[in-house]
Amino acid sequence: MTRPKILILDEPTRGVDVGAKKEIYQLINQFKRDGLSIILVSSEMPEVIGMSDRILVMHEGHLSGEFPIEQATQEVLMAAAVGKQYSVTQE
Repeated sequence: MTRPKILILDEPTRGVDVGAKKEIYQLINQFKRDGLSIILVSSEMPEVIGMSDRILVMHEGHLSGEFPIEQATQEVLMAAAVGKQYSVTQE
């Protein structure tokens, strides 16, 4: 597809140098500005926090937390990653 509505990126910066990471982040931000929905899967917490509007955390195949970026801290995300259930989203 040349015009997807959703882009799934799984570890998009794994194994690349700092300069390439910056370029990838710029591309992701441009896609966001263009209205693309992006699902970013990453094991790098600073990357997740820095690039996300909302973060979903899974533990053993189940959703263990959902956080708007304003409430996502490394501590809260790690607690959810080890199985403590959190949800701080306002519906």
